Amino acid sequence: MKKTNILITGGSGFIGSNFIHYLFEETKFKGRIINCDKLTYAANPLNLADIKKKYGGKKYFFERVDICDYSKIEKIFKKFKIDTVIHFAAESHVDRSIHGPKDFIETNIVGTFNLLDVARKYWGNRKDVKFHHISTDEVFGSLGKTGAFKETTPYDPRSPYSASKASSDHLVRAYFHTYGLPITISNCSNNYGPYQFPEKLLPLIILNALEGKPLPIYGDGKNVRDWLYVEDHCSAIWRIIEKGKIGETYNIGGNSEKKNIDIVKKICAILDVKRPVKNNSAFKGGKLKKYSDLITFVKDRLGHDRRYAIDASKIQKELGWKPKHSFEGGLKCTINWYLENTGWVKKIKTASYAGWLKKNYK
Repeated sequence: MKKTNILITGGSGFIGSNFIHYLFEETKFKGRIINCDKLTYAANPLNLADIKKKYGGKKYFFERVDICDYSKIEKIFKKFKIDTVIHFAAESHVDRSIHGPKDFIETNIVGTFNLLDVARKYWGNRKDVKFHHISTDEVFGSLGKTGAFKETTPYDPRSPYSASKASSDHLVRAYFHTYGLPITISNCSNNYGPYQFPEKLLPLIILNALEGKPLPIYGDGKNVRDWLYVEDHCSAIWRIIEKGKIGETYNIGGNSEKKNIDIVKKICAILDVKRPVKNNSAFKGGKLKKYSDLITFVKDRLGHDRRYAIDASKIQKELGWKPKHSFEGGLKCTINWYLENTGWVKKIKTASYAGWLKKNYK
């Protein structure tokens, strides 16, 4: 593979921006990165401000483009001579998909089709190129008390989000089998770490706790997820780019199954030490003595899958990858990041953020 001009879709989002940091800071990558992002609510150019300052115009390029715009994707392929695609861009929040599925169908299915079709036409019969598609374990549905998802597990999506991702996975495979497009796919478990938009469980709980707000937990809180520190996910993706077999799918997991309620309690316990309630102005005059007093059980989400678990033995055996971070270590790193980056948090939570995006990223 050439890996000279890498197109990263959704590079300003949570996992995408962490991946760009990983490439520049942890690998010996010497080519160019072209970050193509629509800049929806969960994307943030601030995630890559330091990358832009250091590499902008030389090794890093940003293009504000919607992957649903076929002609603009074509122009990017031609302008930058793209030889590798790493496709992160997606609508990804289950709750939002339940209340507004249309965006998920358009971005996750139509957008993926556009990228595949442009790549097919632009690359022709080249074999020194690769299209890597990032997907989720949610396409497999829900597990019982035992077992784990394997690459061969039948798809059984339960929400508009997971159904749209399952559809995009099938499209990627179809372009491999039908046209011979050099593709790989990865299905990952729940990511956590720096730069995650605070609608997701971990940042939501961390920030709500610090602000003295209720800590909402769906149902009985015993839904189980496998948790993957985002840097470990990034290293796995790069391993697939470098060594993954064309046409193959790889599951990526953190070997960290946890109940939601246990995670919330763990976050509270860490914050009790790092930022005691008595030293937090958000609790001034209140009666709460510890963060776990804020835990509030709410009505369960529609179609809420009970348990996910990833069998990542294939990528470990075939490509020699395994996660470096324990859940406890990754969680502490994540909490520290949010405590140390209050400016980032404040910026994305202000009502003026959308206006700032429009003004600075036309």
